Amino acid sequence: MRVDLILLCFAYVLSQFYRAFLAVLTEVLERDVGASPEDLATASGLWFLAFAAMQIPVGWALDKVGPRRTASVLLLIGGGGGAAVFALASAPVHISIAMLLIGVGCSPVLMASYYIFARTYPAAVFATLAAVILGVGSVGNLASALPTTLAVEAFGWRAVVGGTAVVSVLTALGLFFIVRDPEAAQSDVKGSLFDLLKMPALWLVFPLMAFQYAPAAGARGLWIGPFFRDVFGAGDGLVGNVTLLMGAAMIAGTFAYGPLDRLLGTRKWVIFGGNILSMVGCFWLGLVSVQSLWLAVGIFAMIGFFGASFPMMMAHGRAFFPPHLVGRGVTLMNLFAIGGVGVMQMLTGRLYARVAEGAVSPADPYQALFVFYGALVALGLFIYVFAQDRTD
Repeated sequence: MRVDLILLCFAYVLSQFYRAFLAVLTEVLERDVGASPEDLATASGLWFLAFAAMQIPVGWALDKVGPRRTASVLLLIGGGGGAAVFALASAPVHISIAMLLIGVGCSPVLMASYYIFARTYPAAVFATLAAVILGVGSVGNLASALPTTLAVEAFGWRAVVGGTAVVSVLTALGLFFIVRDPEAAQSDVKGSLFDLLKMPALWLVFPLMAFQYAPAAGARGLWIGPFFRDVFGAGDGLVGNVTLLMGAAMIAGTFAYGPLDRLLGTRKWVIFGGNILSMVGCFWLGLVSVQSLWLAVGIFAMIGFFGASFPMMMAHGRAFFPPHLVGRGVTLMNLFAIGGVGVMQMLTGRLYARVAEGAVSPADPYQALFVFYGALVALGLFIYVFAQDRTD
């Protein structure tokens, strides 16, 4: 793999870390900063919403100024600056501001890689390449689990987050000096985001794109820690281990999805089948009182594994994009995926708070959350069944 793509992959490691590390910091942030689970759900939602809102300007920038400057400048200001704000936080609002800035900083890194893939490699291998960089980059998901728990115990959470601020700045500088922009698409055809929004085929893909990642991202990035603490009395070490297992399942699922469209000759039904199983996992946690800790771990891993269809869905949408709108196309898909997660994080925070007020069992608010997640995936699947299958 090219050196610049390796560096972009490392930048995506940071992105995965930032979106998931709150799950293992809930207890220390409540103690030191006064942040409740609802506060952290809001902060996590702001990360995803900022990330999603940036996809429109990022798409324009990728097509107009290229991935090098787009990724490096935003990661420097948002990633480095936001992590610094987080490390200095003294109130829940500071955590929210920091996560919003970090969301802005992380917004271009994966799409910059996808843009280079789309402009440089054949469309038939896009899903595989997208899955590889997503899977390798998801090491950040693992790093935000047990390793972060151990680092926080050893050095304190402020030092750990401050260290990631320094790493973000250095990575951004590396992107600026190393990334190579592909040649711009040569076309006399003018186009904009509105040309993509006029395509009926994409509107059958967008709903599932918005809902399929929400259960895995929400569970791994926010709810898995509180769930195992409240329902099973887990300590920090056990929470670190179960988040590590779910993160590993998400990585394994990403790699498993990657080549299946070429092996089976379909993207649509690979995506459909995988998300059916993710939905089953959500309803299992939501409708059944799970008494076994390790069965619960297995169901979380199931949701993570089968909810990893993001690169395959990106490839499905990519098949409809004209060459001169690739940047705006991949970021539009990403807007629906990450924006969906952001909205769901904030809604689930409020749902949790409301159900917890009258809960009989510690599991009650979490069961409500997963019924909600399962219903969303079911709705997306109902619409997606009418989508056109494209593997070119």
